[in-house]
Amino acid sequence: MLTRTIAALAGVFIGAAALAQDYVPVADWPTLPGDRETLGAMHGDIGVSAAGEVYVSVETDGMGVQVFTDNGRYLRSLENSPSDLHGFVIRDAGDGEHIYGVSLRGQKFVKMTLDGEIVLDISRDAIPQEYWTENQFSSELGVLLSGMDVGPNGDLFVSDGYSSDYIHRFDAAGNYLETFGGKAAPYEFNILHKIAIDTRFDPVRIIATDRLNNRVVHMGLDGEFLGVVNDELLLPAALTIDGDNVVIGELQGRVTILDKAGNVVRTVGTNTEEGIGTNQVPPEQWRTGFILAAHGVATNADGDIFVAEFTTFGRVQRFDRQ
Repeated sequence: MLTRTIAALAGVFIGAAALAQDYVPVADWPTLPGDRETLGAMHGDIGVSAAGEVYVSVETDGMGVQVFTDNGRYLRSLENSPSDLHGFVIRDAGDGEHIYGVSLRGQKFVKMTLDGEIVLDISRDAIPQEYWTENQFSSELGVLLSGMDVGPNGDLFVSDGYSSDYIHRFDAAGNYLETFGGKAAPYEFNILHKIAIDTRFDPVRIIATDRLNNRVVHMGLDGEFLGVVNDELLLPAALTIDGDNVVIGELQGRVTILDKAGNVVRTVGTNTEEGIGTNQVPPEQWRTGFILAAHGVATNADGDIFVAEFTTFGRVQRFDRQ
């Protein structure tokens, strides 16, 4: 009895400590080079390498991904990267760290070195045409890929979130394997925006943002629908695993941290002012620590949160975990 009581009290204190963690916004991160006034239009993502360098995708030719040090100093741009890298992750699948990302308008996905050399380039033609659909931006049959991640064995999972809501699975070499998900039951997705491999579970599974349904869902790597993680979100657009939690970037001005059971641990950067969810708010109206339109999220080794926003001007916010 005493042992169980001590264990229970320890759990209370650990839980209280976790809840006590706060996130402090960092003003003026990153620092831009002197010849640039903004990062450039952003409708993309953000990632952190093992070395702590921060990669940000922008919609600018020749600067498709910009790289910064942990303290926000500009390092370089990946000139060969697509200029519309909508969703990407940095993963080591056994051959060193690479960037895996989807080109929205290019209707393809790529694998690149951290220096921007493209080592794998897979076009929509690798996806069977039976899964191509008309999309919200044109009447042409095709795909509008929005996010991807890498499975434990190197398999590539790619979401067609702006078109069919399917997930397409490929092997590490880019050979097509299968398709699952979509708009029909049991999935009923409505903009399956970005996905991640949820390593908190054994076996690992897919966790995905089902944006217009305001929910995050779980699927097996074989496509089995495992259930809803949380359905009380504000247009969830991006997510990343951080220890025992998952960090959700919401397009309607917020970041929400969920525990393994899908319960809210904390919200960060909550904004209720006019302009949330849009990309037109000018820099002079920005307020440090208040998110306008979270479109990409990442964490570093210390658990600090980086938020890439949807904006024509380019904005990244950083929240340091205390």
